[in-house]
Amino acid sequence: MEPRRGGLTCSLAFYVLVASIGSLQFGYNTGVINAPEQIIRSFYNDTYIHRYQTPMSANMLTSLWSLSVAIFSVGGMFGSLSVGFFANYFGRKKSLLLVNVFALVGGALMALSKLAWSFEMLIIGRFVIGIFSGFCTGLIPMYIGEMAPTAYRGALGTLNQLGIVVGILIAQIFGLEVILGSTTYWPLLLGITVLLSVIQCGLLPFCPESPRYLLIIKKEHELAETILQKVRGTQDVSSDIEEMKEEADRMAQEKPVSFIELFRSRQYRQPIIIAIVLQLSQQLSGINAIFYYSTSIFEKARVPNPIYATIGAGIVNVVFTVVSLLVVERAGRRTLHLTGLGGMAVFALIMTIATKLIDQAVGWSYVSIVAIYIFVAMFEIGPGPIPWFIVAELFSQGPRPAAMAVSGCSNWTANFLVGMLFPYAAEGCGPYVFLIFMGLLIIFFIFTFFKVPETRGRTFEDIAQDFQRKSNFEPANKSNNVELTGVKVPQGIIE
Repeated sequence: MEPRRGGLTCSLAFYVLVASIGSLQFGYNTGVINAPEQIIRSFYNDTYIHRYQTPMSANMLTSLWSLSVAIFSVGGMFGSLSVGFFANYFGRKKSLLLVNVFALVGGALMALSKLAWSFEMLIIGRFVIGIFSGFCTGLIPMYIGEMAPTAYRGALGTLNQLGIVVGILIAQIFGLEVILGSTTYWPLLLGITVLLSVIQCGLLPFCPESPRYLLIIKKEHELAETILQKVRGTQDVSSDIEEMKEEADRMAQEKPVSFIELFRSRQYRQPIIIAIVLQLSQQLSGINAIFYYSTSIFEKARVPNPIYATIGAGIVNVVFTVVSLLVVERAGRRTLHLTGLGGMAVFALIMTIATKLIDQAVGWSYVSIVAIYIFVAMFEIGPGPIPWFIVAELFSQGPRPAAMAVSGCSNWTANFLVGMLFPYAAEGCGPYVFLIFMGLLIIFFIFTFFKVPETRGRTFEDIAQDFQRKSNFEPANKSNNVELTGVKVPQGIIE
């Protein structure tokens, strides 16, 4: 009998949880700015009066607030594009340690902005913390994916999304006026990310470098094998080592992969397009629109404290991320993503109908509430967690950092565009704005059904070779079929 290998050990769980603190910070900083919005707006106005003895104009105040929210995504774009350089030059672990400098600086700027009478410090702090978050969206799934055994890669990869949604929920709870969302304590609310960075910096030195990075990039075979034995909890790691060596041999025959090469090479073009579309399916799914409308819908439904109902949506976020974590290795990535996209499309339609009829009968208010919660649940089943870690599975070691950077930047760009354009779309379309997202969800569903392969239980090398085989097929092939074990299958749908 083959010795048991690739199990979930305490060491591996510790390393993954420490890395996921970065995801927690990303989620926290995504949600923390919303609850104290009016208080921070007042701070902006008071600061302007303090400087110029006259209140700020309404247009200027709105512009500054929009900049404060959107600049987080701009920082994320810069951070995500730098992932490849940091990951290859410093290594995965050292990069996670180094980028915490951005979290420390950004958190300190925001926490001290009130004391310094400077809204510029808060805005710059949001930009800097956005850079840190952009790094996290690439580095953390990459580190977890390379540390995890094949059998647990999906479940452990979902911890990245779990960290994000837990961070958002913590921000919603801490943002309550009775806790830290008050005129006195809001700087502390924004500065908590400094504490999280200190904790992660204190724990990361106890985590190893990715053995895959050490063996393939640094050629430190013995160190990689020693770390792998500890991570796997067994002395027999020959299969993992052999897989990595095969990938290293293949990399030695490849030229360095740049951003442009990802799109120019037939071998990488299909997986990078898949990676980008999966990231777009997350941000353009309408999840931000749901949270944008949720408070007003809860108010129309006469919920006594709408903010607590919104926190309830955050709890649904967390619960169904855990559900995804538990079933991802049984159901598969592709199946869960399709389930999530399809479910969201259905409840986007229900949301449109309920929001349109909400003033005609009380019952539609409760339909709206249920639709919101199920929409959020469907998001966390598939489009929430899957895009973050499946991208790392689609590429071998060589192109993976560049692919993570490009896909991460596309995610942040879509995030920025939704944040900037959705208020105008909502104003122009009213409740029918959800139909736009329903249409996009249907398009993403069709794309996923025909183009996205199932990666569950497959090695990185196997997945990469699959795309390479497809890229080698001649486009002029008249039958456009590939013969596998005697059965002809259309080329475009082989997985």
